[in-house]
Amino acid sequence: MSGTVIAAAVDGDQDAWDTIVERFSAMVWRIARGFRLNAADAADVSQVTWLRVVEHLDALREPDALGAWIAVTARREALQLLRRRREIPVDDTMWTEAADDDAPAPGQRLLRDERNRELWDAFQRLPLRCRTVLRMLVLESPGSYAAVAAALEVPIGSLGPARGRCLDALRQELRLTEGVTR
Repeated sequence: MSGTVIAAAVDGDQDAWDTIVERFSAMVWRIARGFRLNAADAADVSQVTWLRVVEHLDALREPDALGAWIAVTARREALQLLRRRREIPVDDTMWTEAADDDAPAPGQRLLRDERNRELWDAFQRLPLRCRTVLRMLVLESPGSYAAVAAALEVPIGSLGPARGRCLDALRQELRLTEGVTR
């Protein structure tokens, strides 16, 4: 998507906005339905996704990342809808069961939590493109490479190398973190 179309949409050009919606609405719908939402819930996710786009389109720094940004937004909105609707059943027997002998010791849990914090801090320092690629391929219930390539608007053959470069960048960030903390 060109930066001029995005800039025009931000400035209130209805034709530019219609171009963006026409280009990405099917993708937003597929993502919502991919979470096995019924049509009404998928429509809600779609509507909220487009609301987020309207609210934040002017903050988009990389026009080429618009499709990926919309895809990630749709996924987040679908997950939020599922979280709001999920009821957690309470089973009273869980309080009377014996302790889990395989559970990590408190010290191990603390070390794991610290490692996870360092990982997420390093992840946040990655460029937006790498964070988007890794989220779509690894973190958020990955779909097919074809679907991810379409959402990112890149050739399918470039996803593996891009993922590899982004993981290398993440490893480098973690090495830098280790050098600072040790």
